[in-house]
Amino acid sequence: MRSVIFDLDGTLADTSADLIAAANACFATPQLDPLADRAVAFAGGRAMLRLGHTRAGTPLPEAEVDAAYDRFLDVYAEGMDNQTFLYDGAMQAVDTLASRGWLVGICTNKPHHLAEDLMTRLGVRDRFGALIGAGHLPVKKPDPRHLLETIAALGGDPAQSALIGDTHTDRDAARNAGVVSVLVTFGPEGDGVAALEPEALLSDYNELPDMMERFFPG
Repeated sequence: MRSVIFDLDGTLADTSADLIAAANACFATPQLDPLADRAVAFAGGRAMLRLGHTRAGTPLPEAEVDAAYDRFLDVYAEGMDNQTFLYDGAMQAVDTLASRGWLVGICTNKPHHLAEDLMTRLGVRDRFGALIGAGHLPVKKPDPRHLLETIAALGGDPAQSALIGDTHTDRDAARNAGVVSVLVTFGPEGDGVAALEPEALLSDYNELPDMMERFFPG
């Protein structure tokens, strides 16, 4: 079966404002800018905490990163959908793919329970046949097992699957798994993701269903 697997943060939804708000709540005074620091938000909570503490002049020892990260996750869980929004056309593309017989799922390095909660709060969890986030398996992207397990959970065929993402982590996961990669250009890196040499670039979700049909004709 043909399948399309989506990354979450920076691909299906712009979660950066809520991620940065949660990180800023962990500092004595806000250190991260919701616009200028979008890219670091998509790099993960630990990256934001390291950067914020460095800017504040209180670099965080690596031994303390996990404890700070746990606090960040608690704060983020409370307001994860305050400013988060799905990208234009994302769910229309998902629905069109499903109507054409494609399997659709989510493979994300966001902690599994938070990813499940966020998609539920956004009202779209039931539109995806599988969701596997960090912690659900002993590995995560770019390890190919994370992506391959998501495809398997759908009943898909890796040889007829694509991963839609926004970072080198997604590109590497797809490459490692032997899966087609498509990187979106509406994230903070913009057209710069072309340097990662994915199989295709996506600037508009309206283009995705036909793009997939070209890669894997039914």
